[in-house]
Amino acid sequence: MPSWHGQKGFTRGFWGRVEVITTASEYSLFISLGTALAIGLLIGVERGWRGRDVEEGRRVAGVRTYALIGLLGGLTGILAAHFDGNILAYGLLAIAAVLVVAYVVSYREVHDIGITSLVAGVLTFALGALASLDYIALASAAGVATALVLGFKPELHHWLKTINRDELMALLKLLLITVVVLPVLPDSGYGPWAALNPYEIWWMVVMIAGISFAGYIAVKVAGAGKGILFTGLFAGLASSTALTLHYSRLARGDESLTKVLAAGVLIACGGMYLRVLLVAGVLNLGLLEGLIIPIAAMAVATLIPALVLIRRNVTAEPASVTVLQNPLQLKSAFGFGILLAVILVLSAGLKHLWGDAGVLALAALSGIADVDAITLSLSRMSTENFPATVASTGIIIAVAANSLSKGMLAAIIGGRGFGLRVAVPLLISAALGLLIAVTSG
Repeated sequence: MPSWHGQKGFTRGFWGRVEVITTASEYSLFISLGTALAIGLLIGVERGWRGRDVEEGRRVAGVRTYALIGLLGGLTGILAAHFDGNILAYGLLAIAAVLVVAYVVSYREVHDIGITSLVAGVLTFALGALASLDYIALASAAGVATALVLGFKPELHHWLKTINRDELMALLKLLLITVVVLPVLPDSGYGPWAALNPYEIWWMVVMIAGISFAGYIAVKVAGAGKGILFTGLFAGLASSTALTLHYSRLARGDESLTKVLAAGVLIACGGMYLRVLLVAGVLNLGLLEGLIIPIAAMAVATLIPALVLIRRNVTAEPASVTVLQNPLQLKSAFGFGILLAVILVLSAGLKHLWGDAGVLALAALSGIADVDAITLSLSRMSTENFPATVASTGIIIAVAANSLSKGMLAAIIGGRGFGLRVAVPLLISAALGLLIAVTSG
């Protein structure tokens, strides 16, 4: 491999440390500087487009300026790497001072107190330097992220206006349980059969909370006006059981909405199947081989009747059908963690006492109330010494039991017509999934 070759140009002093580099090394520097320039151009294009109506000479910085700032950051990073690390700090201070002076002059004329462009300029310099220090991928990703954040200003401001305090606190709680709590938990087994790993249990709580919160936000952003298909699908990621209960109550109160609400429940159940695949695949990608065919068959058996109902009742969509509670509450998170811990211990104990049959029986019982905890438990066990085929079968059993329980809820709460439209497809779906799982196993 080519290497750097040092050669003193002078006998002493600063210039005595100048190095002569090989062609290969020069090529890598060109790549680094090209990346720094590209980052500056990308951010400059976004800033230039944002200020395209501003008269020439009245902007703090434009496309060319940002490109040159990125290139300057790259060159400063190279000088700092080969001569003195303090050069980078001096360069950053210098570019910040220039931008502050330009901002002050601009403010006196237009009285705009926003400092976004100023911060973007300093960040462009820093990313250019980062690229020149062999962190090209990181600098490029950060540059794209910066341009996206700058470009999504209207959407971000609109989102801030629509979000309520409970949702903001839910997001902060998600960050709390992820960034603060998770890293300090011990990553080792405790309790009976060493089944309780605090780090793994809490990581699974975080994953489920994150998926649920994302589904909740998607439902809120979509709204009923976007169509029951979109709403029901993402409600399935948040809580298909909660949506089933809510739609069942609406169907009981207004029979004219029976068909479209039944379609909503079926679509939410389809979202639940996607959720199961996502959760199992994250913990053990190998499980998907035994899950994807039966889960896909169950989804098809559920979604086809839903699409038929929607197609025949397009104009019957209600004005407001989605009322989901914010899923991210610390009390709920702790409760789910306790439930998961109990199921993990029971799974290990039943496996120890009665083998695979005990675990499958637990899957059937657990799935009636909650499919996430048993899915997580079996997925985790499959990464150790539990057969993946048995874990996949257990997950299918849990999903089938959960589907049947929601069919019963729909029939009891929503009435006969609504219940039949929901329960029959879910019954067929459960039977089909179990049949495929048993015959393929």
